[in-house]
Amino acid sequence: MRKLQLAVLAVFTIVITSCTKDNPLSEETQETNLSSEISQELLTIPQINAIIDEELRRTGDFSWKNTTDQVLWSATVHGGDVLTIGYGNQGESFSTQKNARLTNSKNSIVSEIMSIEEGTRKETLFEDDDVLNVIDVQVNSITTISALRKRDDIRYMEPNAYSFFYSEQYPQTRSSKGCNKDGQSLNSNDYRTIAPGSLVSWTYDEHNIEQAWSYSTGANVTVGLIDTGVSQSQSLLGSNFNDGYSSGRTIQKYGTFIDSSWWWSSNYDGPHDKCGHGTSMGATIASPRNNDNLPVGVAYNSNLIAYRATEDVVLNDYHERKGVKDALRQLADRNDVKIISMSIGYPWSIENIKDAVRYAHSKGKLIFAAGGTSLDFTNWYPVIFPASMSETVAVTGITDDGTYEQCATCHDGNEIEFTIVMQRANDVNRTGTVLGFYNGDTAYVGGSSVATATTAGIAALVWARHPSWSRNQVLNKMRQSSEFYPNKDSTKGYGNIDALQAVQ
Repeated sequence: MRKLQLAVLAVFTIVITSCTKDNPLSEETQETNLSSEISQELLTIPQINAIIDEELRRTGDFSWKNTTDQVLWSATVHGGDVLTIGYGNQGESFSTQKNARLTNSKNSIVSEIMSIEEGTRKETLFEDDDVLNVIDVQVNSITTISALRKRDDIRYMEPNAYSFFYSEQYPQTRSSKGCNKDGQSLNSNDYRTIAPGSLVSWTYDEHNIEQAWSYSTGANVTVGLIDTGVSQSQSLLGSNFNDGYSSGRTIQKYGTFIDSSWWWSSNYDGPHDKCGHGTSMGATIASPRNNDNLPVGVAYNSNLIAYRATEDVVLNDYHERKGVKDALRQLADRNDVKIISMSIGYPWSIENIKDAVRYAHSKGKLIFAAGGTSLDFTNWYPVIFPASMSETVAVTGITDDGTYEQCATCHDGNEIEFTIVMQRANDVNRTGTVLGFYNGDTAYVGGSSVATATTAGIAALVWARHPSWSRNQVLNKMRQSSEFYPNKDSTKGYGNIDALQAVQ
């Protein structure tokens, strides 16, 4: 795996350390550089990371637009000279029809880069999205960065292949809820058996999901899952997707992730999960109501389209960011897809993914995103991207103690819309029960990830009950069926959803 430098971040295990002393560009220095001649010195990776750490610590967010030309250029060079550019006016994330102004703007940007870098168009422009107003170009001169930043037709520039950020204080720490393919035996108190032989997770009872099945099972609704794919070794998410009481539905698997440390590689890695996370999310949403004594999904008669767009849950790699962008584009263009579930993310915004989210939202998709899952000493961190966007519906997890206690690894904040009970208050290891990675396996899965997938499944139940409804009607019904409605809590949103009330 190529993420050796990033093993720490895993969704967001950000521990913001005091970096001012070691920061080569403190706030005062940055202001000086912005108003005087830009340094031509290439900053090191630790220097760049210290600057990122400092802004995160000061503001709780980070944006490349707030850095100097030197910082942006240095990160671009360390990222293989790859620069992602969003062109057009502010707000022009995409263009569904040919637009001469935008085409001219793009060509002008590329021509300016070619002139300064003395390269050909083929050498300069290697990714040109035909709907999103985004290009990926090769840049190795700080003069190019400075010239582009003076233009008024560029919305953002990001070094999307810079994948070296990490927290030096905890260099070996990973998220407690990332990749895991191991099966686990389930505590008998954490499930019930129902006909024809399926296991219902204890968490479903907290939201009246089984009772909701009397009205809707998600039939004829298609959910798109953007994650690490689903396992080819789990037949209930493959050839036996129609099993037991689940029938007449389809599962489709695609891959947009390129498994390579080189940005120019075209080595698509296929649709199959190698992490385990996507399998757990797909199973939570749509595992069949089987007769094999294995866990059932929330919307067990819904269709599922699963994308392997990432290697794991942290969007810190160029190919993951491109993979998620492309998956969103493709799902947005499908008329059969109503819901998109994304239990993945990053601490700060990734602009080309933001453009793709906006495009999918413009197509009427109801997009659920995980509020964030980290270790207990970093769950203070705010709601992560893309759950932080207004175009997504942010979800987090809580315990069953009855007081809306935040789960041990979950983030919350004012962007949260819904909560899902997914952890025992007296045992952090007893979370939701789910189908395992391999045939016959069961497992536990927690964090805001499973909370998000559960909510996407409930949305499928509502939409199947009301197939003519719009996205806003479905979302409003879910809000009205939540505990705090019509009020909204400052960190837990509308609270727990009552699935039964939502489908009645």
